[in-house]
Amino acid sequence: MNLAGDLRAGTEALGIRLQQTQYDQLLEYLYLLEKWSQTYNLTAIKGLPKMMCYHLLDSLSVMPHLTNCRKAIDVGSGAGLPGIPLAIAMPETVWVMLDSNSRKTRFIRQAIAHCGLKNAQVVQTRVQDYHAPDSPDFIVSRAYASLTDFCDSVAHLMAPGTRLITMKTGLKPEEAGLLDQSRFTFEEEILQVPGIREPRSLVAVTQL
Repeated sequence: MNLAGDLRAGTEALGIRLQQTQYDQLLEYLYLLEKWSQTYNLTAIKGLPKMMCYHLLDSLSVMPHLTNCRKAIDVGSGAGLPGIPLAIAMPETVWVMLDSNSRKTRFIRQAIAHCGLKNAQVVQTRVQDYHAPDSPDFIVSRAYASLTDFCDSVAHLMAPGTRLITMKTGLKPEEAGLLDQSRFTFEEEILQVPGIREPRSLVAVTQL
């Protein structure tokens, strides 16, 4: 098992090149996640090679779409996904991770400290109750909610130009049809994530 080599090959396949220190941080986060999961069951994915694909590479696959990102919010962050991997890979971007589960936010705080991240923070709250001092450039979610529920829950955080990015296993027509297209417009793009055979797509939403 060559996790370091596989991680580097996977990121390069995604068109992402990182510094060695960033690769080291990503692996440190992965080892910490596996350790905590043995006690707290933070993830259903087991085994480091599979976790690397389904957590690290899957999270990083949206990075090329986060252009000119000054600040981003990760909604329903869970174990810090995709926020922690993206904060490691995008050190100039401020990442705020939201989750209402105290066990999960405690892990995220530990991961931020363990990886030495200066551009990441976590807030234990429901997104509907969170009010940011300034609007983010992107609001990101991964397996958080339906497209309509996601858009409705973060509408109060959006400003002109804020984009929503949600990661899905394919957007079903009936789910897309429920979105209020007098308020939002969306685009879907298929993602190819190394090591993952299941469908992956990115849905980008803009408020009209």
